[in-house]
Amino acid sequence: MNFLFQYVLVLADDALILAQRLSEWAYKAPFLEEDIALSNISLDLFGRATLFLEYAASIKDDDLEADDLAFKRHEREYVNHLLCEQPNGHFGDTILRQFLFDSFYCLFLNELSKSSDKQLAAIASKSVKEVTYHLRHSSKWVIRLGDGTSESNKKIQESIDKFWMYSEEFFMMDEVDKEMKKKKIGVNREALKSIWLRNIKKVFKEAKVEIPIEINMLSGGKQGLHTEHLGHLLSEMQYLQRSFPDAKW
Repeated sequence: MNFLFQYVLVLADDALILAQRLSEWAYKAPFLEEDIALSNISLDLFGRATLFLEYAASIKDDDLEADDLAFKRHEREYVNHLLCEQPNGHFGDTILRQFLFDSFYCLFLNELSKSSDKQLAAIASKSVKEVTYHLRHSSKWVIRLGDGTSESNKKIQESIDKFWMYSEEFFMMDEVDKEMKKKKIGVNREALKSIWLRNIKKVFKEAKVEIPIEINMLSGGKQGLHTEHLGHLLSEMQYLQRSFPDAKW
């Protein structure tokens, strides 16, 4: 197994799959300003995915391209975390999913920017600026919805109860993570959890919502074991490439 390739692919797939999810909000957001904000965040994530996919392709094979990895893999070959593939649901669902994702990646990318791998460090350094904005956006909306009406508070709490089960997976260290950490290329995911949890609790307190207790955590995305939602997402995302293989504009 090429550990570096697998490590980069996880980072690429997380950004790619969540970007595709957010793009589904185009022309459907609650109001124009938020429509633009979600579209811009989606574009940032697509950009991050492209950088990671290009790097992964260069590691794997000289003839491999980023588009090959994006559009020509089967469902079990994607290694994104399960949270990223979950459906948008209502606006509160999307915001809460984004908040959990941003809260983790803001910490993770800051650490990755110190990587001994110069390419990874460069991509992370660029992405930190974007994810800092993303986190500010999603955290403010969690607070706004939680500390809003009784109905908005109820809905954002239901979103937390729905998505919390996917949060633990971000901090699990598999064989690839351990090897990359050993070589000072990757990040110690486990070490980020306490800081992440403290940041989450701070926002939740202001939003007047709570972390659910006694909930079964789910994982498996990094091993290619996904929920039923990923297949539907990929069928739409890969439609053009599957219908017209290697088509050129």
